[in-house]
Amino acid sequence: VRCHLSKEFSSAPTTTTVGTLTSRVTRNGDAVMEKNLLNHEDLAGDRGMMDDIFDETYREKEGPKPPLRYVWRNIILMSLLHLGGIFALVLIPYAKILTLAWAVLCFMVAALSITAGAHRLWSHRSYKATLPLRIVLTIANSMAFQNDIYEWVRDHRVHHKFSETDADPHNAMRGFFFSHIGWLLVRKHPDVIEKGQKLDLSDIKADKVVMFQRRYYKPSVVLMCFVLPTVVPWYFWEESLIISFFIAAILRYVLGLNATWLVNSAAHMFGNRPYDQYINPRENPLVSLGALGEGFHNYHHTFPYDYSTSEFGWRFNFTTAFIDFMCLVGLASDRKKVSKEVILARKMRTGDGSHKSG
Repeated sequence: VRCHLSKEFSSAPTTTTVGTLTSRVTRNGDAVMEKNLLNHEDLAGDRGMMDDIFDETYREKEGPKPPLRYVWRNIILMSLLHLGGIFALVLIPYAKILTLAWAVLCFMVAALSITAGAHRLWSHRSYKATLPLRIVLTIANSMAFQNDIYEWVRDHRVHHKFSETDADPHNAMRGFFFSHIGWLLVRKHPDVIEKGQKLDLSDIKADKVVMFQRRYYKPSVVLMCFVLPTVVPWYFWEESLIISFFIAAILRYVLGLNATWLVNSAAHMFGNRPYDQYINPRENPLVSLGALGEGFHNYHHTFPYDYSTSEFGWRFNFTTAFIDFMCLVGLASDRKKVSKEVILARKMRTGDGSHKSG
């Protein structure tokens, strides 16, 4: 079955509305998936990359799965980190209001560096950012401490291209715990490594800001993720170092990690599928609240090139509001947006019908 819709461009100079689609039915093992793809030539020309589009040709290898190989260093560090987060909860009543506000601010800055930066800008090329904005997002990304941008983009593009297969780094078919944090506690499946090495990451390698961060990532993380959040409350309003460290650095970091991980776990398991019932990702408003708009996951995996990751604009989507504001002040441009007609057609063709009930 093929369905062609004309390609449209919005009259707004900073927003491109995409409307050329090709519908295909594919089979991976026993799972039948109906996928809608942009015309590959249009996509590659418009964004300069196409490695976040599901690969219909991939087949999981037959035979037994490779044995789990635990990464004990990560298991120990993640356990200590979360114990520190629990201890920080006890300290909240003793913290100054300014310290709590500072922790929230650090959370928001770090989260935006992932959602607006590593995810929507660098992984999907769904909009363009000026050099000053890219520098700010990169500095903030070191505060988020979720691997450097290059590695984050590589893993995320593999996740989209081979979603819910052995080549997906946090394959949700392996369960909630694995897709949430377990994937970081074991060695990657060989297919993840193999496919990641074959991705075209030339656009990321060409970004000098990203590669500079990669070169100096470890010291930048120490400074931005742990030292700066701790020192500011201690120096400017005489908060205790213990409270500053455990609340503004540790607890803030733990909450940021889990907000991101919920996109990989909860948003792949709980919610409706109004755009494509044949894929696993779901619409999860609660995840969107915690992850600044990243919980509209059925939409995002259906239309990964949409800068908003949602058809509802700013609703539960602080990241979209941030990108729109950056465009307003001239720091971003060329937002990619799927047309209403294409969205409705997709709902009618492959959705689970939940859109009819609102």
